[in-house]
Amino acid sequence: MTTPPFSVSIPSARYGIGELVRHRLLDFRGVIFDVDPTFANSDEWYEAIPESMRPAKDQPFYHLLAENAESSYIAYVSQQNLIADDDGDPIDHPAIGSMFDGFDGQRYKLKAGHRH
Repeated sequence: MTTPPFSVSIPSARYGIGELVRHRLLDFRGVIFDVDPTFANSDEWYEAIPESMRPAKDQPFYHLLAENAESSYIAYVSQQNLIADDDGDPIDHPAIGSMFDGFDGQRYKLKAGHRH
């Protein structure tokens, strides 16, 4: 068996399902409910990000149940734009109860039916 002439390195995810995070540049926070090892969204979505803020595609991207002062929504955020949220306050998102069993003050526990 021959080895390929190159090696592909997939970055490790820094955060896990159920962890609370904040966006490094924008004013919102959320709980992670899924992780992509690298960018897995549309080119249109990627191109809509201002070039000065556009992250590299070759890093983990996180799906968040997110909230800011005005609303709750789903966000897709690169690892480079996230920091841990250690304030201990739960996320107030309407989908929390359908995906997670509870909050222990640090992270949410994913319901068994959502694990893969």
